[in-house]
Amino acid sequence: DAVQVAERLAPVMEETSRTTLASIIFLDRNGTVVRGFGEGGNWRRLDEVRSALSGQPRTVLRRNDSYRPRLSRASALRIHHARPVVVNGRVEGVILTSRSPRALFRGIYQDRVKIGLGIVGTLGLIAFLAVLVSRGIAGPIERLSRAARDVTGGGGGDVPPAPATAAVEIRALYEDFGRMAEAVDRRSRYLRDFAAAVSHEFKTPLAGIQGAVELLQDHDDMEPDQRRRFLTNIAADGRRLSALVTRLLDLARADMARPEAGLAVDPRPPLIKAVDARADRLTILNRLGPHEPRVAVPAPTLEMVLSTLLENSLQAGATTVTIDARPTPDALILTVADDGPGLAPADARRIFEPFFTTRRGEGGAGLGLSIARALLAANGATLDLVPTGTGAVFELALPLAATAA
Repeated sequence: DAVQVAERLAPVMEETSRTTLASIIFLDRNGTVVRGFGEGGNWRRLDEVRSALSGQPRTVLRRNDSYRPRLSRASALRIHHARPVVVNGRVEGVILTSRSPRALFRGIYQDRVKIGLGIVGTLGLIAFLAVLVSRGIAGPIERLSRAARDVTGGGGGDVPPAPATAAVEIRALYEDFGRMAEAVDRRSRYLRDFAAAVSHEFKTPLAGIQGAVELLQDHDDMEPDQRRRFLTNIAADGRRLSALVTRLLDLARADMARPEAGLAVDPRPPLIKAVDARADRLTILNRLGPHEPRVAVPAPTLEMVLSTLLENSLQAGATTVTIDARPTPDALILTVADDGPGLAPADARRIFEPFFTTRRGEGGAGLGLSIARALLAANGATLDLVPTGTGAVFELALPLAATAA
């Protein structure tokens, strides 16, 4: 019976062996080899065959001690698997299969098509990623680098837009760099204009001092009254230069000021100090309530800004100044309004520019409002001129302290 079954299984065993390169042996229920290597012998002594004859399949890994490895140590190993053939609940035979690993180069040769496809696919993926990185990262960064060199060389603050193929992070980098370039360009223009204004402001008193000194040197027989007048002019121009230097230092400190953390200032005390200093020359209506919210602006800054506004109103010819307060969810709005002649529309547009003043003949430096706005900006506050029909109206937006918010 086993021989007849083996003859029927022979084509299947040969085809399977050819495909898997495994050795396939068919044994009867006594462990005798019916078909395959060692035909006619009995392999019942093998552990895996005994296990299969008892109804339990088993796998065994053996080492061939006579094998001398050349390319792969794994070639000295052979795996054996025995599986019982059960008919009507009884073991009638055993299928015993075994196989050693392929040699290295033979395996590579046999799998050459798969390996080739894998290499081509890997190289294609690498090429695709290279193109993707080049268009999305490397190219845009190189364009941004050229723009940075142009900005460094004084070529202006224009930054090209980010390419449509650039990564999201690169687009954000382009936007940040564009804002930075605009800030640098704006700061450069400010410094150029500021330097020109400083030169102009210093040139007038210096020219006056130099001319008076030359006249005094050339005319030893000058009348005492005339000499005294020239010396008085020199002293006045010297005081003006000293005042300009002081105000420039104040402006520099204001530009370099940084916000202070944890501020919670009651706006009434600094306001009262600024009002008391000018109460004898101005009628000041203080309409701040007793329970105004605290603000995140230093008290000295508030006093300095309010003093500047009150002094400007006094010098402009105002007689009455009204100070109102209006809290909002984010800020305390202070309004300082006077009954003076107000400002011409052309002057209103330039009132916060450094060195702009309508009282140059009276010695005004035109830096008070610039310093006030810079000090407030350092703490997140703002100072603006509100257009009105009469008088000058300034509005201060003071951010609320964290505790008040």
